[in-house]
Amino acid sequence: MSTISNELQSTITKLSTKGKGILAADESTPTVTKRFQAVNVESTDDTRRAYREMLMSTPGFNQSIAGVILYEETLNQKNSQGVPFPEMLMKMGVLPGIKVDKGLVHLANTVDENITQGLDGLPERLDDYKKKGACFAKWRAVYTIGAHTPSDLAIETNAEVLARYAAICQEKGIVPIVEPEVLIDGDHTIERCEAVTEPVLHAVFNALYRHKVKLEYIVLKPSMVISGKACPQKASVAQVAEATVRVLRRTVPAAVPTINFLSGGQTSEQATAHLNAMNQLGHLPWNLSFSYARALQDHSMKTWQGQAKNVPAAQKAFSKRAMLNSLAAMGKYSEAMEKEEISLAS
Repeated sequence: MSTISNELQSTITKLSTKGKGILAADESTPTVTKRFQAVNVESTDDTRRAYREMLMSTPGFNQSIAGVILYEETLNQKNSQGVPFPEMLMKMGVLPGIKVDKGLVHLANTVDENITQGLDGLPERLDDYKKKGACFAKWRAVYTIGAHTPSDLAIETNAEVLARYAAICQEKGIVPIVEPEVLIDGDHTIERCEAVTEPVLHAVFNALYRHKVKLEYIVLKPSMVISGKACPQKASVAQVAEATVRVLRRTVPAAVPTINFLSGGQTSEQATAHLNAMNQLGHLPWNLSFSYARALQDHSMKTWQGQAKNVPAAQKAFSKRAMLNSLAAMGKYSEAMEKEEISLAS
């Protein structure tokens, strides 16, 4: 095996460890500012650093978390002891990753559809991120469900960009997280979501094949097949699990080692229950796990509220959520555990 293949293999082996997931701590500054405002915390370089350090210094979190996706700001920051965050994570056996896309822009000749930007200069940025310790990356494409969306143009163009990004990452020895997110916003039924998600994933894997991306060295980060937030008829946990796995079986080759779902607007408890139900279906060709942001952090952020004195309680909340999702990734979670004392710290 070449050096690059060895690097990719080493990273993907760790990221696809059964029962471990990925913490998405890569919210952009505007997004994290919005979340801080909801708990009355001012968003500054220092409060963002303190918050992310609180999460990443939680005792025992490496038992449930294999990797952390960082925002560029955090990749360049140091913890309160002066240790760079990537180095701090590596010491705990947790892999540092980096969000590399530059956000959404309007896709020309569509009605309110987006394309993700950031391919220009990506190889050079990846060289820099790698020197700082990043060994995997993330790129998000979004698809809105409406009466006439997503359009074929949006599906094909986003697939092409995701594949180009993934190919560039692998050339640099960095494992790409490929994230096609079908948004939960809207009043669509679960059936409509399924009808959209299948062609989206089909297009993504066609494009990955065209760009000669090695599927054994990628992480797929899809949304679940779920009814829209405003849909009056909410799908049950079992319906979400069955529809999601059905679409994955039809579109995702068995060569993909791990599928780490995004939570995409679900509550913490919903995201855990859905993941657990999928793993209980059994006989799956891929590892099914999580790469949640808000669904891992929500309880913890509300407990923290920017106060140093709240750090132990906030870490306990994060610890519990991570452990519950770890159990869900093995099909061993039950709703009763939500009320039990549970901690990662050994």
